[in-house]
Amino acid sequence: MSARTARLLGPQRRNLWFWVFVGPFAIGLALFTYVPLLWSVYLSFFDAHNTVNPTEFIGLDNYATMLRDGAFLSSLGTFLLFTAFIVPATFGLSLSLALMVNRLRFAQAFFRSVFFLPTACSYVVASLIWKLSLFNGVRFGLANTVLGWFGVDQTAWLSTTSPPWYWLVIVTVRLWLQAGFYMILFLAGLQRISPQLYEAAAVDGARPGWQVFRHITFPQLRATSVAVVLLLVINAFQAFDEFYNLLSDARGYPPYARPPLVYLYYTALGRDQNLGLGSAGAVILALIVALATVVQARWFGLGRKED
Repeated sequence: MSARTARLLGPQRRNLWFWVFVGPFAIGLALFTYVPLLWSVYLSFFDAHNTVNPTEFIGLDNYATMLRDGAFLSSLGTFLLFTAFIVPATFGLSLSLALMVNRLRFAQAFFRSVFFLPTACSYVVASLIWKLSLFNGVRFGLANTVLGWFGVDQTAWLSTTSPPWYWLVIVTVRLWLQAGFYMILFLAGLQRISPQLYEAAAVDGARPGWQVFRHITFPQLRATSVAVVLLLVINAFQAFDEFYNLLSDARGYPPYARPPLVYLYYTALGRDQNLGLGSAGAVILALIVALATVVQARWFGLGRKED
């Protein structure tokens, strides 16, 4: 073996084994993530009706069309409304669960697992359970059955737009699916807080409960809270499965509650199959996500050293 080959392989062939284990994953990531992303950006500058190999370059026309499209702008409004519901609700629920589980003196691992378990459930499966069993608009739906015990009329949860009861279904299924994951993040943050801070607070006369939480616990969770908010907003941008599986039926998707990814799905893969227009919308959405993330990170001081 030559000296150059020995240097490339590294001591005890560590470089070789590194690429043996990492190489397949790196190739898969490139083929199934980065190449489609770059190709989508490429398609956004072309007239790509029913083709992924367009030839007619149209520049920024697709972007201009999307920014003037009322349906696309409406989908962004749906995202903002969904974010206004799901971000504070998930944040509050996951933090509350973390505080309760952290205070347990027995069976803490059991309850941590119970609350985290829904995270492993598929969004599609959970959406179908919510749609067919819990919030079905007919007599055997659990929600209507319980309301019937109190003499309340049956409600078509997913088709009633005044009031828009479908938001209750969408938000609750997302809460059930993701609250456990963020609870684990908050638990990790809570376990990093030094017990000496609480002991010093008790010596100073701080009352346990809200006062200690406000002045010690929550400030110490600042970095975790910022990360949770960022992840929640990004995940809200990516909402698709629950909306599509809850609201679509044999007749198609209703004209209300269309988040950006549902709208882009029908734009790119619907009747017209305008892949160029859909790709332009996806790029715009990605830029909005990146901008929102940077603004939030700067606003909350993510990465700044603690005083």
